[in-house]
Amino acid sequence: MSKSIPAIQKFMTTTPHSIGADQTLAHAHAVMREFRIRHLPVLVGGKLVGMVTDRDLRFIETLRDVDPSKVPVEDAMVTDVYSVDPETPVDEVVREMAQHKYGSVVVMQNQKVVGIFTTVDVCTAFADMLHTRLAK
Repeated sequence: MSKSIPAIQKFMTTTPHSIGADQTLAHAHAVMREFRIRHLPVLVGGKLVGMVTDRDLRFIETLRDVDPSKVPVEDAMVTDVYSVDPETPVDEVVREMAQHKYGSVVVMQNQKVVGIFTTVDVCTAFADMLHTRLAK
């Protein structure tokens, strides 16, 4: 008898940190450093409008005439964000992440950000599943 695949909500990070689109790159870096994270959903009025990563910030900052204390996050964010419902099975999410090389997934419910699932969470889920399903 096989067990069902758990939903993403079991492994996601709840209440993720986020940032406003009008905040500066320097502020985004500060938030990432403080909370030791690499992904920030970007919100405008509580609505998800993008995602910014540590890699995005570092790339933009290599461009000439970019002052991180003046450039807004919206200039570095991507707007095509992969998002799922909390009930989405983990295997579907991980497969999509691998296929498209996504580093994170935003978990949405009723058009609100309720979680984030990153590659670190993938590792946690994998370890849990190995332990609970394969260990004898």
